[in-house]
Amino acid sequence: MTLQNITIPLNTGDTVSAVLHTPDQPVRIGVVIAHGAANDMNNPLIKFLAEGLAEKGLTCLRFNFLYRELQKKSVDPEHRLVHSWQQAMACMRDIIGSGLIIAAGKSLGARIAAQAAAAGEIAPERLIFLGYPLHAPGRKDKLRDAPLYKIQQPMLFFEGTRDPFCDLSLMETVIKKITVPTRLEIIDNGDHSFGLPKSDPRPPNEVYTRIVDDCMDWI
Repeated sequence: MTLQNITIPLNTGDTVSAVLHTPDQPVRIGVVIAHGAANDMNNPLIKFLAEGLAEKGLTCLRFNFLYRELQKKSVDPEHRLVHSWQQAMACMRDIIGSGLIIAAGKSLGARIAAQAAAAGEIAPERLIFLGYPLHAPGRKDKLRDAPLYKIQQPMLFFEGTRDPFCDLSLMETVIKKITVPTRLEIIDNGDHSFGLPKSDPRPPNEVYTRIVDDCMDWI
């Protein structure tokens, strides 16, 4: 596997950083990975997923949203987040040509990918959601489920049992209403980033490895 630091141009005149993971023997499948609100493309889960999938033959591209590139705390407006997704997807299309492209996002990255796919603003063949934020903590009355019913591509969800952003009973109800092939993988004891409590003896990499393996099984 080789790593390449690249830049992705945006319509604001700015660029965002990205890392391309190219397998030694690639198949014609690319995975574009977006980070969550409070982290960036170097988040341990994001890096592990990109490296793990690349080791199994998938070309992976993890990228920053502009606000993280500029080291700002305030999240970009949604149209700029969508544009970053669009440019990253276009970059991957240039790399793998007519191969299959999967959009994978963590939390914020997942929510924006869902909205963009539902609106036809990005066109992945499949989507992977890592900690999809179904609702804000304590606001189970306001679900962010509407885009999920409009997506026409297969979806894979990973959710932790301790995630305050996703009540699992509500997520299971949502998934039953989705008409395209959908799979939910539950991470026991996992929080919003699949972190484990101190009482759980499993190392973080064990959870990350399971996520990679489940992704490959689903793909």
